[in-house]
Amino acid sequence: MKKLIASLALGVFSAVGLGAEPPLAWPQFRGPGGMGVADAQKPPVEFGPTKNVKWKVPAPSGFSSPIVVGDMLVLTAFENMKLYVVAYDRANGTERWRAEAPAKKIEPYHQTEGSPAASTSVTDGKRIVSYFGSCGVFCHDLAGKELWKYELPTAATMADFGTGVSPILADDMVVLVRDEKTNPKIIALDLTTGQLKWEKKRQSTSSFCSPVVCDTPNGKQVVAAGYGKMIGYDLATGEEKWSVTGMPAATCATPVAENGTLFFAGWSPGEDMKLPEFDVLLKAADEEKQGFITKEGLDKTFMKGFFDNQDTDHDGKLTRKEWDDAIKFMSESKNSAFALKLGGTGDVTKTHVLWKQTKGLPYVPSGILYRGQYVLVKDGGLVTAYDAKTGKALYVQERAAAKGRYYASPVAANGYIYFTALDDGTITVLKAGTEEPVEVAKNPKLNERVAATPVIADDTLYVRTAGHLYAFAEKK
Repeated sequence: MKKLIASLALGVFSAVGLGAEPPLAWPQFRGPGGMGVADAQKPPVEFGPTKNVKWKVPAPSGFSSPIVVGDMLVLTAFENMKLYVVAYDRANGTERWRAEAPAKKIEPYHQTEGSPAASTSVTDGKRIVSYFGSCGVFCHDLAGKELWKYELPTAATMADFGTGVSPILADDMVVLVRDEKTNPKIIALDLTTGQLKWEKKRQSTSSFCSPVVCDTPNGKQVVAAGYGKMIGYDLATGEEKWSVTGMPAATCATPVAENGTLFFAGWSPGEDMKLPEFDVLLKAADEEKQGFITKEGLDKTFMKGFFDNQDTDHDGKLTRKEWDDAIKFMSESKNSAFALKLGGTGDVTKTHVLWKQTKGLPYVPSGILYRGQYVLVKDGGLVTAYDAKTGKALYVQERAAAKGRYYASPVAANGYIYFTALDDGTITVLKAGTEEPVEVAKNPKLNERVAATPVIADDTLYVRTAGHLYAFAEKK
């Protein structure tokens, strides 16, 4: 009898094992579930241009992160005024294929702080789905053959900054948030055919963050932050189920969700960084006599390099109205970090927020939920950790990471969190779960900008710089 039970148990176990597909290593922006965590992996903590380099290859420009698909890394790219999906061999970095995403017009974008290839692809292990603000959504097979495309008009993003959102997959659907000035909306496409499943209009004309899918007591929902509100939509129908008011004006960070609780932290100029009145800016530009500001004049101010983004009608003049419109837009910004209990309906701002904090808020990087803490990094290398359950501040704005700006979101594995500085690629590694920051390594500069969030798979840290793709792994 015991043998019979053992045989039956072995048969059931084997059937389950054979039928179950292994989890995908890093299928989307920020990896499994958009969490940024690969806890079972053991990438090196010490590495640099000459240490623990498994391989390094040239890569075309773009801000998107790679994803792991089969034995490949896949990213989006912009080269010679063309858009591509590019696949590399994970073993040695050899380019396997590239597929062009034809665009009639490249979307306007900031020449140093944006990119037409900023959106990270997503995969179900069989297909690769990529989004470009210039032309729409493309689906390729693992050999780079186009399976379908869903064309969209060229995005008109706030201040012509450029697209930042990445698509996600859930229940055989592609979900894309497209917050832009002319027709903001969220859409769901059939993963197999590319046909539209549902579409809902949004009021948010500005956001650069990706959505997240959550399991809630009311079923699966997709949560999208944006200007003025964070909204939870029914995944199957797109019906708006709940909302939270008070969000950053230019929302960049992506929320994370675990065990019925959603976490978000974001900041943008406006609430605690007041923009000067037009007359003050006009005087700083030394152009008071003419009454408007030129590109040369603005470059004398703290807004150097952002003239094209502020000159909304592109007539070569930054006027009082254009600047006052920018101030009004930013004045709506409400910055915070919070934890939200999922499962509510309607406006849940006052009923379902479990805790809220206002210090250490990131501008571009998303917060990471790891080892019972919600950890944030902001420009200056200032790191903040909150207890995920209570919101208690464990440490706030400690200069624990390398100085400089941060676009890449932190990632974590094996008890460590990796923070990547934008301007020189310095990667700081901190021990996770501590009540004060504990530095494990402050690695040598990569001497290139790193805007893309790193990837963890194969006990390897994959890092995309401005001009290269690195694989860092312990020497065996």
